[in-house]
Amino acid sequence: MKSMTVTEFKAQALKAISEVSDSREKLVVTKRGTPVVQVVPYCVELADAVPGKLSHMFDFEEDIVSPLGAEMWNSAG
Repeated sequence: MKSMTVTEFKAQALKAISEVSDSREKLVVTKRGTPVVQVVPYCVELADAVPGKLSHMFDFEEDIVSPLGAEMWNSAG
């Protein structure tokens, strides 16, 4: 994890943010040697799960026979 002083971050904020975005590595900004801010890369959060429900984990298809063809379905039985 990289670190940078507040003064350095102020002067190079756009560059620092770009590097965090590209490298996906966290950056700690310090003031007088004490960590004050952590810059982390943005990541898209998955859909909120409802306790006891798994419906957000499934993809529902209207027609499951057509992609394989009727012959493939009939040969399994």
